[in-house]
This record gives sequence, C-alpha cells and structure tokens, in this order.
Amino acid sequence: MRLRLDIAYDGTDFRGWARQPGLRTVQGTLEGAIARILGGEPRLVVAGRTDAGVHATGQVAHLDLTDAQRHRLDAARNPAPEALAARLTGILGQYPDVVVRRASPAPEGFDARFSAVWRRYAYRVADRVSGYDPIDRARTTSVAADLDVGAMDAAARSLIGLHDFAAYCKWREEATTIRTLLEFDWHRDADGILLANVKADAFCHSMVRALVGACVAVGQGRLDVADVAEIRDARERTSETKVLAARGLTLTEVGYPADELLADRAEQTRRRRSLDGD
Repeated sequence: MRLRLDIAYDGTDFRGWARQPGLRTVQGTLEGAIARILGGEPRLVVAGRTDAGVHATGQVAHLDLTDAQRHRLDAARNPAPEALAARLTGILGQYPDVVVRRASPAPEGFDARFSAVWRRYAYRVADRVSGYDPIDRARTTSVAADLDVGAMDAAARSLIGLHDFAAYCKWREEATTIRTLLEFDWHRDADGILLANVKADAFCHSMVRALVGACVAVGQGRLDVADVAEIRDARERTSETKVLAARGLTLTEVGYPADELLADRAEQTRRRRSLDGD
C-alpha cells in the first residue's frame, strides 16, 4: 500500500530534507514519528529535496507500507489512512516545525518524485522600500538597497524557456543542468515585500537562489536586464551574481498529471535521469 503525504515545514532548524546521521532533518523527523505509530523502518520518497534552511508549504512525499505496518494501521482505532496525519501531529507536538497536512491512498502509478511534472517555489526579499520586519526574519531575506522590481521582473522573464542553466547551478558530477523554466516573475505584495514566483519542470542544486540573486543584482543596478541571459548562455558560474540565503525560499507546490498518466510520467522521468545522470 502506497500513501501520499502532503507536508509543510519551517526549515530554519532543519539541516535540509534528506536523512543524515546525527543531524536533524525533515525526513529523519517524519520517519521517526511514523515509526512510532506503524513500527518498522519507514522510508519517504520526496518530490524535492530542499536544502538546509529552506521551507515548504506544498511538499509531497510517498510512503510504501510493509504488511506489518499495514496491519498496525488496520488495527488502529481509526484505521483510515487519512487519520495518520492527525496521529502524526500528536507525535510531533503542539507547535511542531513540520506537519503532515494530509495522508491519503496514492493513485495507481504515483511516485512523489518521478511522477511530478513541475515544482513551484516562492522567494521573499525585504529591501529599504518594505523595511525589515523581525517577525518574518526566518522566511525573508533582507537586502540593504532600494530594489527596482520592474527591472527584476523583466530580467526574470528573459530567462524563461528550455535552457542550460549551468551558470546558475551548483556543479554536480554527471548531473544535467538543462531545465525548462516555465514561470519566473517578481512583484511586491501589499506590505512592499518583493516576491519571486519560480516554476520549472525540475531544479538543479541552488538554482532558484542563484536565479534570485541575479535578479537582485539587476534590482540594485549592478547588472543590466540583458546580462542575466548572457550569463546563462555563457554556462559558467560568475562572481557577478551570488546565491542568496536559504531563509527566503519556500517550496509551495508540486504538479502532477492526471491519475491515468502517473505511471507513464514516472517511467519517462526515470529513463531520462538514468541517461543524463541526474
């Protein structure tokens, strides 16, 4: 039996998603809580492995139950898979920094990672226009400048499409840096905070924070709008842009195809990644 888990977390005190010996991670925390309820050694497969300090409001994972875990679930006072989310909340505490918002039976062929067709992130930046709010310090990056949101938006939109984003990715041996950037734009919210919307079929390591850093450089006037695409097309990392802090980044949504296409999408993604090394 495969379950889909919809997850949210404040990444401030986590060393990222992936389980690491001796470190507090989102995966390790959730798997420990699940084990207390269902026993065994649960292993979560996630849509996007977020880095240390990155938050999520729309993370998705799946969990395959063993026969023994299924029996323990069936023996519970409320055996419905949906009740697992509430039981996990009880384990994690009254004010946890990670929560399973929903647990449900996964459709046939569903794979949280390989069935996904896109991921969406948001990035928050406070500048001199919006001012600094200490209440939001854990989810907002501050920049000591008056940023030109119009120029940042134009720069972001110039990067949309299928491209090699090596200049905006942390290098990993044998991993592809070719991605389809589906949406990238900026606006200010009602409080003046600059918000980036970034959507792609997938992201390579540090890609969102590097793209955001390039746009902030444009907003500061250190780069022209056209420079961000020229940097991308040069395919080499440059000191003209920097990777911004993890605190401003949140995974907000993961997109999947219709249920009847889930298995085909997962197989297609596995084949592609086995060829390109990602």
